[in-house]
Amino acid sequence: MRYESGVHRVQRVPINDTRIHTSAVSVAILPDNTGALGDETAFSIPPADLKIETMRASGAGGQHVNTTESAVRITHLPTGISASIQDERSQHKNKAKAMKLITARVFSRMKDEENTKHGNLKAEVMGGGDRSERVRTYNFPQDRVTDHRCKFSEHGMENLIEGGLLVNTFLPHMEKLRMEVALQEMTDD
Repeated sequence: MRYESGVHRVQRVPINDTRIHTSAVSVAILPDNTGALGDETAFSIPPADLKIETMRASGAGGQHVNTTESAVRITHLPTGISASIQDERSQHKNKAKAMKLITARVFSRMKDEENTKHGNLKAEVMGGGDRSERVRTYNFPQDRVTDHRCKFSEHGMENLIEGGLLVNTFLPHMEKLRMEVALQEMTDD
């Protein structure tokens, strides 16, 4: 299905008219974006990517504040994201809270980057949606389907569309075109 992305144009003659009507639709075939990172509960950060620091808590709390290092700061080294917690008297509880917070922040950043990448890919695949960017034309009056990229036409639209042969009919021609382009790029270098 990877070659189906782009503008598909349909030329038809409606029952109540004698003129050819042209319509176009933009199609985007993209990789599945669900589950690339998984959900946040399954997401974990490798310990080597974390810098964990303990320090004395600041603020009110009496003598306990100055005697124990219960505050925790965790920094995710690759991104520089950090989380500091000093809510509890226990260093272990503060560390657990900081781990949850840093995991949520890193997951959120990575998810945003993934969504941005996916959006850019979608925009690239869709193009401007202009009819001149067409990849395939379905011409009903002439009973013909033409793929403009590989410059190949096939007659018998009803068999192609209803028989599910449309993609497989043009696939060998698209693969051949891809190979020719790859060879051309290799010889140009």
